[in-house]
Amino acid sequence: MVPTTELVVDEEKIKKAIKSGLPLTVTTYTLPKEIEVYLEQVIEVFLRHTNQLNLKDYIVYCVQELVVNAKKANTKRVYFQERGLDINKPDDYKLGMETFKEDTLSNIDHYLQLQKEKGLYIKVILQIKRNTIYIEIRNNIHTTKIEQIRIQDKLARARQYNNMEDALSQVLDDSEGAGLGLVILVLMLKKIGLDDDALSIKIKEKYTVASISIPLDSAMLENLSDLSKAIIEDINSLPQFPENILLVQKLIADPDSDMPAIARQISMDPALTGDLLKIVNSAQYMLSKKVENISDAVKMVGIKGIKNLLYSYGTQKVLGDDTIDKKSLWEHSYKTAFYAYNLVKNFKNDAALLDDVYVGGILHDMGKIIFSNVHPELLNKIKTFSAERNLPSSTFEDLSAGMNHAELGALIAEKWNFPGRLVAAIRYHHEPDAVPEDLKDMVEAVYLANMFCEYENKNVSFDQFDVGALENYGLDSKKKLDTILERFQSGFTKESQI
Repeated sequence: MVPTTELVVDEEKIKKAIKSGLPLTVTTYTLPKEIEVYLEQVIEVFLRHTNQLNLKDYIVYCVQELVVNAKKANTKRVYFQERGLDINKPDDYKLGMETFKEDTLSNIDHYLQLQKEKGLYIKVILQIKRNTIYIEIRNNIHTTKIEQIRIQDKLARARQYNNMEDALSQVLDDSEGAGLGLVILVLMLKKIGLDDDALSIKIKEKYTVASISIPLDSAMLENLSDLSKAIIEDINSLPQFPENILLVQKLIADPDSDMPAIARQISMDPALTGDLLKIVNSAQYMLSKKVENISDAVKMVGIKGIKNLLYSYGTQKVLGDDTIDKKSLWEHSYKTAFYAYNLVKNFKNDAALLDDVYVGGILHDMGKIIFSNVHPELLNKIKTFSAERNLPSSTFEDLSAGMNHAELGALIAEKWNFPGRLVAAIRYHHEPDAVPEDLKDMVEAVYLANMFCEYENKNVSFDQFDVGALENYGLDSKKKLDTILERFQSGFTKESQI
């Protein structure tokens, strides 16, 4: 969410991001006063809609302190470069810091303009991940070893103090500031009940990230968790997988079964046969000739391919596509699947992953689709449960609007005995950094594909993508992303016309 010139906070966009698990991003090169005010307003709205408004003053101070530090680090780069000093060399570093503060303060507009020209930014990211608010302050510079030592030293000292009186008695050098701002930041985090792990500073090859993690309001989380579990317990109020699909799945799981037997079982259901042949003949499989019968289809796509098709096919039959909302969600899911499949095909050359990632894309939003299919019986149970527990009406509204949808979808997938790789794609499709390493390629493909859809709909900008996921798929610039997305859009349009 890059600020516009009017700097008007889009409250609806913030609410949608919270419910959907999307990141909110504010990016600046020079940090003018209007951006600071805008950022404070964004944080206020974000905290209000996550029931954490009481933390506003503390969090705003902490973010402002980290943002100013990031800006100073960027200024340091252009200052050293202009003076012809190597910031990585201890002697040059010492020499430069002797005059850095005086020189830059007396001509700050000049150095801020240099930062902008060189593309040195400060990016603030707010996102809900794993029932926690994550606030990141990122700048695209690599912190030197000298700076890393100083940062860790200041952080260690700051964590020693329990009150301001002790902090004020410290004596530190003044070349880079006394570190008092960081001390106050740590004390503020302690005051609101957060431990040392709430603040972290990570040094990456191309950027530096300072982050604050704040657990969501415990009462709000408990309400969401209780309601999610109640829905899962009563999920039998929704139709289960059709019996014909269960029989085919059972046959596939039987080691004594062969492909002809599986093909015969599928052929006994004309509707299932027709639908699967339609899917098999889609652009996903890119078969050299059209497949006319299910026996050939099973041979062409294999047992695993058929098994995966049944997961997506069965889920759609259970949840339906008979309303505008559901049709829209399924359309998004199939586009996500197409994009994920093509990401793996173009960048990973992993044939075993192709079927899995396609189905993961189809199923990633099933937690949202559940709420487009709530039957009156289940809805009444939910309302009764909420009343018995005195849950606020906002809990169901938050859940039905998409909050916790990834976890809810994963719980349903687990109840339906979906394999772990599909459960992971559903659970982590908004937070690829949290997934186990062996599932990373799959989850990152689904994550990126979903973000592609949000990006083309102008719901997110390039700087809201997870940098690690982009780099893992070779998309480390906006130009590269735009180019590959244009190709994928064209391919999806052609498939949709088949």
